[in-house]
This record gives sequence, structure tokens and C-alpha cells, in this order.
Amino acid sequence: MPNGLVTPGEWLVLVEHELLLFAGFFFLIGAIDEFAVDVIWLAMRVSGRAKTRRLPATGAAPVPLAGEAAVFIAAWREAGVIGATVRHALAAWPQAELRLYVGTYRNDPSTAEAVIEAAGGDTRLRLVIHDCDGPSTKADCLNRLYRALELDERRSGQAVRMVIMHDAEDMVDPAALGLLDDAIGSHDLAQLPVLPEPLPHSRWIASHYCEEFAEAHGKAMVVRDLLGAGIPTAGVGCAIRRPILTELSTKRGGDGPFAPECLTEDYELGLGIAALGGRSRFVRCRGANGRLVATRACFPDTLEGALRQKTRWVHGIAFQSWDRLGWRARPMDMWMRMRDRTGPLAALIMASAYLLLLIFAVAWLARRADLAPPLVLSAALSSLVLVNLASFVWRAAWRFAFTAREYGWAEGVRAILRIPITNMIAILAGKRAFVDYLGTLRGASPRWNKTIHMVHPALARASG
Repeated sequence: MPNGLVTPGEWLVLVEHELLLFAGFFFLIGAIDEFAVDVIWLAMRVSGRAKTRRLPATGAAPVPLAGEAAVFIAAWREAGVIGATVRHALAAWPQAELRLYVGTYRNDPSTAEAVIEAAGGDTRLRLVIHDCDGPSTKADCLNRLYRALELDERRSGQAVRMVIMHDAEDMVDPAALGLLDDAIGSHDLAQLPVLPEPLPHSRWIASHYCEEFAEAHGKAMVVRDLLGAGIPTAGVGCAIRRPILTELSTKRGGDGPFAPECLTEDYELGLGIAALGGRSRFVRCRGANGRLVATRACFPDTLEGALRQKTRWVHGIAFQSWDRLGWRARPMDMWMRMRDRTGPLAALIMASAYLLLLIFAVAWLARRADLAPPLVLSAALSSLVLVNLASFVWRAAWRFAFTAREYGWAEGVRAILRIPITNMIAILAGKRAFVDYLGTLRGASPRWNKTIHMVHPALARASG
């Protein structure tokens, strides 16, 4: 017990001081990390290396692909959105070289029926019904699609050139297929940006994904790409060169390239390709009208849905990848893996910061009633607080800028107002992920806490 601390008020001030030091120190570490990415991105923008390419205006028919392309979509209880996804994809990508593989489960006939109805007899569709009850895991369903692809290749005697991954709720961009086809000619993996669709009925939950992806796929992934670090796929809008999928499948014993025991198989897939020496590319282009070529999707519009999804991401990326992928990597990849795995620590620090605000309020009231002594800060701690406040303003400005660029200034302002909500979701998801991870250490199998999709971007725009 520190000498001289006898009253509750004195203990309160001690906790206030130590919590401020703890949160301030780790916030500073995070600020330095983010500032380093900012500086690299700005330097690359000035040099022209990070410039987003603009596609020329064209009214011509889509150019044929350099080879056949297979699109994989794993679906479980997606009858509400899969029809719109299939119809839009087949219409936006009319190339004859396209095959659309949709995987459903034998105990989910409504999704299969929606797929068949949406295809309208288009022979490019392949409906693959898994011979087990769902849900298993997304990776298991993707492996079933991979085996169906292998069978088709043996029957035709011709291998596809690339495999493209998408989710059941995605709205693809008409220009995306050509860009991926071009990129895969010199790379083993190509990833397009993801743009969440802002939902008017869920401005504070679903729309908080807008600023996260706008900044991550407008800056962080661009820096990662230009530094030559491995690119984790987003699981959508990504193309993989066919031969390297064979290598991954062989490495896994021949059952398929996707890890069914992993909650974030897409993240592991990208880093697995980099580990094999594969070349990756993050593709950012805009159409002649300035619209970003990206995969658009509606994200969870309820708090519980967002927590389920982000819990799965934190569990898979921060905890499972730590176990499964370790830390053996090149220095640049090591830095990026550290950034990927900060979710639980960031949640703890943010929780400490909000607790600190509560203690500040209690201590202020106690001091007003002469029940607690004043908080005395050293010059170093005062400087730490000021630097962190400046960093917060700096981060908010970047969040506004990237969000406003894609969604307009009004959404940019809302992105700043949503910061407390975003932080609380991160805190709760980090706590849930840690509990789930402890369960797996005791022998529990990881569960596919699948997001339930009820809204498709095309339908959301029509209703909005």
C-alpha cells in the first residue's frame, strides 16, 4: 500500500493517475503506428505510386477474358439475398468464360431454389449442394465448390485460369471482372476494395462499416501492397490464380485449399499465398465517372449482428492466426501481422479509456465536495495527454476525409459522430472473441457464427 494513502478520495486519485498513464502510453504506441502508415501513404501519393487509376469511358461490349474464371459463393440460409446476387452478377459479367459456382446445403432447399430461379436458365451457373447438413464452416463449403470445380475440369480437360471469391450478399462491379483478369496475368492474388452500403435505417450500426473500409481499403491496404507485404483477402472481390490454389490444396493434404477449422479462412488464404512466394496486388481503380470499382455489400444492421461478425473476425485474425500462422515472416509482414492482431489489446485500452472518463467524472465531483485531492500531472504525463488529444483529432480528420471521398461530406461527419459506437462494438467484440478463444483452448470447436443477411445493396438502393 503506498504511504500516505488513507482516504477513498486519495485512492481514487491514484487510480485516476495510473489509468491515465496506462491508457496514454498505449494510445501513444498506437498513434505512432498509425502515423507511420499515414506518412508512408502521403509519401506514396506525392510520388504518384499510390495514385488511383482512372478507367477510360467506353460503351463497347465487355472484352473476353484471357481464360475461364470460376466464381465461388458459399451460401447458408441466404434465400433473401442470393437471388439478387446471382441475377446481378450474371448480368454485370456477361463474358462466356465465366462460371458461377454457388454452394448450398442439403438441409437448405430454399436457398437452392432461389439460386435456380435467379439463374433463369443461364448455363454458366453451377449449383453445388453440399452432401452434409449445414452450416459447417464457410471454408468447408468453399472446399466442396473446389472439388466440384476439379471434377468439371477433369470432364472438360481444361483448367480455369482463376477463381474469384464472393459472398452471398455482394453486388459486383461491371468493371471488376476485367480488372481481376488483367491483374491475375502477373500476380497470384488480386484484391479489389470493399465498400459497405450505408443503410438509412441503420445509420449508427450498419453504416459504421463505411468509414472502417473506406480508410482500410483506401490507405492501409494500399500501403501494405506497395510495401510488398502479404495481402489478406477480404473473402470477396478477390481473384486467385488457379495453380497456386492447387499448391495450397496439396499442402493441406489434397482436400481443398481452404482451412475448414479456421473462422477467417479468407485472411489465412492471402497470407498462405504470400508464404508460398505468390505475388499479390491490391487493385484500386475508378470508372470514368469517378466511382470506385469495388464490391458493394450491406453489413449487419443490428448491434447483435455486428457483434457476431466482428467477434468472428477478432477471434480468427487475432487469436487463431497467432496460433496457426505464428510470427515467422519478413520484417514488413511482421509489422502488418502485429497491426492485424491488435484488436483485443485495442479493445482493452479503449475500455480503460472509457473507464477513465467515468473515474474523471467521479473524481471531479469528489474534488468539488473536498473529498479528494487534486490530480497533479508531471510535465511528461501532461505532454502525453496533449499528444494523444492531437492524435485523436488527426485520426478523426483522416476518418472524415476517407469517408467523405466515397460517401459524401454528410456521411463523413456521421463517421466522426459514430466513433464512440464503433469503439463500444470493438470492446464488446474483443471480449466475446477472448471468451470464445478460451473455449477452443478447452477443446471446443470453432463455430461459424454466420452473419444473417436480409438486405442486398441493389434492393437497398431501390427501397431508399
